[in-house]
Amino acid sequence: MQRDERKAAISAYKKREDSVGIYAVRCATTGEAWVGKAPNLDAIQNRLWFTLGHGTCTAASLQAAWNRHGADAFRLDVLERLEPEESAYIRNAILKERCQHWRAQLGAQII
Repeated sequence: MQRDERKAAISAYKKREDSVGIYAVRCATTGEAWVGKAPNLDAIQNRLWFTLGHGTCTAASLQAAWNRHGADAFRLDVLERLEPEESAYIRNAILKERCQHWRAQLGAQII
């Protein structure tokens, strides 16, 4: 890759918009669900699976279910993608409200 192409690729990567939204982790074995909010939906599964695999997930009930049933019993579903918001305060308020909505809707626990 040429130097200019590399610079352009790096610049484009830095300017990209993160995909903000709400996601659910579901256990196929038990039907349990956990709902969380993410500032970057594209990276959340990687991060969450890593912590679960290392036994360091802060959601104790999710970690216990993971340990009991194994990685193959779980999937991550994106429930809602939010439009980009200029204000972090407004974005966080919307995320909180939508996360509460989905937890109630699915009878899910918090991540």
